[in-house]
Amino acid sequence: MKAVLCRELGGLEKLSLENIEDPVPAPGEVVIQVKMAGLNFFDTLMLVGQYQYKLELPFSPGSEGVGVITAIGEGVTVWSPGDRVAAFANNFCRQKVAVPAERLFRVPDHITDEQAASLVVTYGTSLHALRDRAGLKSGESLAVLGAAGGAGLAAVEIGKAIGAKVIACASSATKLELATVCGASMTINYAEEDLKERLRSLTHGKGVDVIYDPVGGVYSEAALRSIAWEGRFLVVGFAAGNIPRLPLNLPLLKGCDVRGVFWTPFLERNPDRYRENMAQIFAWTRTRKLSPHVHAVFPLAETSKALAILANREARGKVLVRI
Repeated sequence: MKAVLCRELGGLEKLSLENIEDPVPAPGEVVIQVKMAGLNFFDTLMLVGQYQYKLELPFSPGSEGVGVITAIGEGVTVWSPGDRVAAFANNFCRQKVAVPAERLFRVPDHITDEQAASLVVTYGTSLHALRDRAGLKSGESLAVLGAAGGAGLAAVEIGKAIGAKVIACASSATKLELATVCGASMTINYAEEDLKERLRSLTHGKGVDVIYDPVGGVYSEAALRSIAWEGRFLVVGFAAGNIPRLPLNLPLLKGCDVRGVFWTPFLERNPDRYRENMAQIFAWTRTRKLSPHVHAVFPLAETSKALAILANREARGKVLVRI
């Protein structure tokens, strides 16, 4: 089978398209014939060894995908060959992948392959962040930094589905137009406007109830300074490349919380809640409250080009690889 492999750390130039042996399912695993893989910004970090966890070499990019089960390992009783499934796992940029059975969930017929490969990580992370970590309520205000990226657009859509007043924050008018189409009711171009002052102005001086920050960098502190009393600041990621050092007097003065969002341990520690969240995401997709925006779909041989879009922060929504 064909697979895109990273045999040594060092970036996109280290990736190669190779022929390798088909996987054999270990006990508790299934083998999936991959139809579509979803890429995320953290895939670019894994290639240089800068993500929170490191994969054993060699590995393939792509930590989410959709396909059809072709083989099952010993002890697997819930799944059968022919089942259409999606999962959050490793190595999806290859024709077949072995996945632990507990990571799988069934894909409803009304969900396309493109949707299934777009919904797992960014929407799963965003719903966990906004509902489980922040307890976002209808009528509250939600500011989303990096609102035109995959995670940002997911947060915008989920925030609207919950009933929040969504403020999209991004670095260009084009990005903000897309966020508006996806459900934002207010926008801030933080490349041209003072983020702190605009957030205060748009909330009539009250401050923002929930801040969703997958970007980090220079805008995190400005956003935190605009937070409401007892607000919740969600640390989701650091796409800007810099991990901010937030002054701890701000949570004291604001009576607010800074809450970490690390989705992988969540789904491992609370798989039932993970499945509930995915069921909610699929239900909202059926009623068109969620409609993942796909930036581009690349063939397997052009996985490096797909990842370059994420590395350069050019993505408007999801970047996919068709296997």
